[in-house]
Amino acid sequence: MTDITCPEGLSPERIKQNLARLRTQIRQAARDCGRDPEEITLLAVSKGQPAGAIQAATEAGQRHFGESYVQEAIAKITVLNDPGLTWHFIGPIQANKCRDIARHFHWVHSLDRMKVAQRLAHSLPEGYPPLNVCIQVNISGEKTKSGVAPARTLELAQAVRELPSLRLRGLMAIPAPSADPADQRQSYRAMRDLFIELCSRGFVLDTLSLGMSNDYEVAIENGSNLVRIGTAIFGPRLRNGDSAAKRD
Repeated sequence: MTDITCPEGLSPERIKQNLARLRTQIRQAARDCGRDPEEITLLAVSKGQPAGAIQAATEAGQRHFGESYVQEAIAKITVLNDPGLTWHFIGPIQANKCRDIARHFHWVHSLDRMKVAQRLAHSLPEGYPPLNVCIQVNISGEKTKSGVAPARTLELAQAVRELPSLRLRGLMAIPAPSADPADQRQSYRAMRDLFIELCSRGFVLDTLSLGMSNDYEVAIENGSNLVRIGTAIFGPRLRNGDSAAKRD
């Protein structure tokens, strides 16, 4: 049975304090660039964390959680059994996992090819609301990273829009890491411009999923309205993930 206690060194009080500090910083980052802080959604990246850590975050008011490992996530979703939580799948999608993802998650941020879009759409049970999806864009052109090339984003968006079981909400990216804020801004501005272009072509989008623990302020400055943050809330993960997932 999945453990619903916090491990040693990860107390509910520490998680509560981390969330309070992070929310204050997000609000300030929004105000600094003339944006309404209420526009920004905090997605707590809980992959690799125990159910007890998620429970502590929910007690501090957190409702959106991001997971990358399907079976691990299903175990936590089941044991927590809280209909008030919204679950986001943010990791690379294996085609044979589409059924489980469609049935257990409310959002998918990492859609990057039509084959997966079709499988997700066909896997959604009858009577379920449409699955919210974001297209993942490989904005930095990294060969080892998932995501559709920027030049092919419109083509994929047009195809996804035709699938009634999916609701295209926006774009997601994990730019190449950089210690130079100018490089970060360039990547995020490119994503913002791509988002604006799709909207100008008639797509009704409301989500730009950008920014993690080390760069969310730059992401907010450049249009992000959903930041995916794990380490700043929970500390280091208790298990290893894929290389792209390590920078949450």
